Amino acid sequence: MSTTSTGRDAEAHVAEYLKSKGHTIVDLNWRTRWCEIDIVSQDKKCVYFTEVKYRSSSDWGSGFDYITKKKQQQMRFAAEFWIAQNKWKKESVILGAEVDADQKITIIEIS
Repeated sequence: MSTTSTGRDAEAHVAEYLKSKGHTIVDLNWRTRWCEIDIVSQDKKCVYFTEVKYRSSSDWGSGFDYITKKKQQQMRFAAEFWIAQNKWKKESVILGAEVDADQKITIIEIS
């Protein structure tokens, strides 16, 4: 299985998880020339921007270890871009989601 298809499978798994928690999926793999967001979802009056990281093993660290300060800056830029493009006026939250080899999902809020 290629890295791309594994990543897409992890994103789809997280999207299903978010749906089970009451979210509506707004965009999957939203991209522009300058930025991308794995999952954009909405729950009531809040929009969530989720970065998904899959790790088959923790030998090289957790998925969250790969959401570096630089990646967090890119995520904020992408979220702000999406908000402006969609004229969103309500609350927004940036999330990180880790999927492991057992398909266990862990989600954290990115500050």
